[in-house]
Amino acid sequence: MRIFRSLASVTVAVALVMSLPYEAMPHARVKPGKPPAPQLFGAECRTRITGSHVTAYCHNPYPGTDAVSLHVECARWWDLDTDGPPVDTGPAMTVRLTGRCWKEVGSVWISHQKR
Repeated sequence: MRIFRSLASVTVAVALVMSLPYEAMPHARVKPGKPPAPQLFGAECRTRITGSHVTAYCHNPYPGTDAVSLHVECARWWDLDTDGPPVDTGPAMTVRLTGRCWKEVGSVWISHQKR
């Protein structure tokens, strides 16, 4: 008898919640109007590895300044990895970054920082 009563009360509660109109259901508040446009940022970079030398060209097509840095990881454990200083790349500007290892290059990447 008790199980039937508790099951009946749960069933009634679920039925009431399911019968609520959609407008009565809680939902996230959204401000009316157009969302802000995303800020475009980041220079486009191309890298080239020739032997132990690395060259990267970065072009910034956007109105904001991008500080780009070249990072070179050498393949040999005793060879020093390098992290280049940040170079400001202004709007419609192309910069050349260079680096090298004593022997083989393991990997190369460019980091970006908004200025």
